Amino acid sequence: MGRNRLEAFSDGVIAIIITIMVLEMKVPHGEHLHALLPVLPVFLSYVMSFIYVGIYWNNHHNMLQASGKVNGAILWANLHLLFWLSLFPFVTSWMGENHFAVAPTELYGVVLFMAAVAYLILQSCIIAAGAPTLRRAIGRDWKGKASPALYFIGIVSAQWSPTAAKLVYLGLALLWLIPDRRIENLLIDSPER
Repeated sequence: MGRNRLEAFSDGVIAIIITIMVLEMKVPHGEHLHALLPVLPVFLSYVMSFIYVGIYWNNHHNMLQASGKVNGAILWANLHLLFWLSLFPFVTSWMGENHFAVAPTELYGVVLFMAAVAYLILQSCIIAAGAPTLRRAIGRDWKGKASPALYFIGIVSAQWSPTAAKLVYLGLALLWLIPDRRIENLLIDSPER
């Protein structure tokens, strides 16, 4: 399978994930702005999840651009990542509808943690298949390695303070929202993958 086909399939799945998330949001009853207050937690959890899915889509695209060939390990690792991303609509809705209660906030963190681990596995599989540009671009990758540990801290802190967990999750989203140009810059400078 070619890289373009894998990317097109992944793009389609991610587009469906975003569509499902937005369809889970219910229209408030009433015509005044105060009618939005009961659905505000659902909207805020959607915004945070949309940002996360967008970050994964952007980084996934850049990572695949730096890949060479696609093998079976990459296909399975990609499906593993898409599985965890596909759970975003469920945990987003559960967390928002329950106003960021302990268990939904913990499960949201577990899905974030597992998506981060799955992304690192996919990255490792692509590098192992022969992607020197990606290997150089990643370097020490402190954000990628620190993220699962910080998600774990968010999960544990949700037991005592869901607000603290939300701040950890939001902080990590903002950290990743800052564009990472390492791969793009190396692809421009290097014709090899």
